[in-house]
Amino acid sequence: MINEERVILMTKLASYERGPGKKNVAISSFFRSDYIGFQILKSAICATMAFAIVVGVYLFYHFEDLMQDIYQLDLIETGKELLKYYLILVGVYCAISYAVYSYRYHKARKSLKNYYQHLRKLTQMYDGKE
Repeated sequence: MINEERVILMTKLASYERGPGKKNVAISSFFRSDYIGFQILKSAICATMAFAIVVGVYLFYHFEDLMQDIYQLDLIETGKELLKYYLILVGVYCAISYAVYSYRYHKARKSLKNYYQHLRKLTQMYDGKE
């Protein structure tokens, strides 16, 4: 005879495995520090590229003014200012990334814990029937 409770539980488990379960299993296959560190590294690289693009666009847009004032410009001071802005941007971006990816890792682990509890419950249902 078909046990409706088992069928409902198996359907929920299969739905989870096809949906958010794939992503959560991938996330939890890493140690917490490895996952967060890798994501922060990717974020720092993206922030660096974004900063370079913004500076490049700014320089391209103001190229004529820059060429006229190139001999009056203090390049070392300008470089220090750019470095300061770059470090602020990357620092803030990495701090936000740390918070976001820590939350995602915690959420994925909690979701998988719930999934494994449902699997144990399903196993107990089968063991109780036999």
